[in-house]
Amino acid sequence: TSRGYAVFDPDIVYRVNDPGMSAVWCVIPAVKAAIATGMIDSANVGLWGHSWGGYQTAFLVTQTNIFKSAIAGAPLTDMVSMYGSIYWNTGGADQAIFESSQGRFKGNYADNYDAYIRNSPNFHAKNVKTPLIILANDKDGAVDFNQGITYFNTLRQMNKDVILLEYVGENHGLARPVNQKDYAARQKEWFDHYLMGATAPDWITTRLPMRTSWYS
Repeated sequence: TSRGYAVFDPDIVYRVNDPGMSAVWCVIPAVKAAIATGMIDSANVGLWGHSWGGYQTAFLVTQTNIFKSAIAGAPLTDMVSMYGSIYWNTGGADQAIFESSQGRFKGNYADNYDAYIRNSPNFHAKNVKTPLIILANDKDGAVDFNQGITYFNTLRQMNKDVILLEYVGENHGLARPVNQKDYAARQKEWFDHYLMGATAPDWITTRLPMRTSWYS
C-alpha cells in the first residue's frame, strides 16, 4: 500500500465439483465491487496467488480478462494428472486433496471427468489473454514441478504472454533469502510495469533464459 497499491483478499464460497468456477463466481464480483468504490483503477488490476491461490490465479485468467497481469505461484494446472501424482513432502498420494480437502470433488476423475476438466486451467489455456508469470520449483514436494511446466508449455505453444520462474533446489515455498528477495523484486517489477506504467526490466522484455536460482 505504501507504493500506491490497494490490496484485496476476497472470500471464496465453494461449490462441490467446482473449485475453479467457485473462484470465478466469487472473485470477479468482488473485484467489481471494489472497483465500484471509486478507489480502484479498473484498467490496472493485478492478480497473485500461491499454491491453491496459484491454482485459482491460473484458472481465473482462463475465464476473465479483468486482470491486467497475474502471477501464479506453484499452481495446480491439470486436475487429472495431479490426481494421480505424489505429495512428495509426505510420500502420500494426491487423491485426498481432491476428494476430501481443497479440491472438493466427488470421487475420482474417471467417475467425475467433466468436473475435473471444467476446473483445470490447462484445458482452457486458449482463453488466456492476461500476461502471466508461473513460478514452478523443481523440488516442489506439494505441487509437482510438472504442473507448472505443463501449463507453461501449453501457453507458450499457443504464443501466450507467459514467463516461467524456477528456483532450482527450492520446495513449495522459497526458503533461501536470496531467492525470496529475487522473487519479491520480480513481482514488484512485473506489477509496476503492467499496473503502474514503469519501464520493463530486461528479464521481462527479452524473455531470454537467465539464472533465477542459487545454491547456498
